[in-house]
Amino acid sequence: MPQVTFAEVKNNEAVRTYIRRADEALTTMGYTEHAFAHVTKCAEGAYEILNTLGYEPRLCELARIAGFMHDIGNVINRQDHAQSGAIMAFRILDQMGMSADEVALVIAAIGNHDEGTAVPVSPIAAALILADKCDVRRSRVRNRDATTFDIHDRVNYAVEAADLSFSDGKEALILDITIDPEICPVMNYFEIFLNRMLLCRRAADFLGLKFKLVVNGLDML
Repeated sequence: MPQVTFAEVKNNEAVRTYIRRADEALTTMGYTEHAFAHVTKCAEGAYEILNTLGYEPRLCELARIAGFMHDIGNVINRQDHAQSGAIMAFRILDQMGMSADEVALVIAAIGNHDEGTAVPVSPIAAALILADKCDVRRSRVRNRDATTFDIHDRVNYAVEAADLSFSDGKEALILDITIDPEICPVMNYFEIFLNRMLLCRRAADFLGLKFKLVVNGLDML
């Protein structure tokens, strides 16, 4: 049986439509960007984490597929979007001819990426959690009127740089963030992202890594 490739998933018209429509819905609700920039960053980030750790190439590609598809459930509703997205991904990947074993790996990762219900149940799920929760950047803010920013807008807009990388010995993943304190106090970051960072620590633990958060040059986690 030919294996379903990331390129085939990325170019699948149904997948692209659901990503686009999901992001339109989130735009209406005032959420930050969840379109192709975000899902592509998650796909490549999840792939790079597993590839750097030496996981076999096919597992790395499945992580890339999960990363690209992980937010399609938002087209239904933001609530429980991880679970609805997993069900949607099952139908699409099954129709594309992916084996049941591989479908199971991908949908388990998608269904376990949202911090409300997430558990790093596999290397793919752990890598997706880390790639998704560490995508904090100014360009995700769509609202350009600073006077109407909510806390999520302020925190993301305040991020001047964010880099997720391995330590020299590959024993730790480090999220290094530079925040403009004139836009947002550092404590505001923790107010909305603490649960996400703790989830990242659990995901890193699953992969045998430490997770470190550095904000404006200071070790925070």
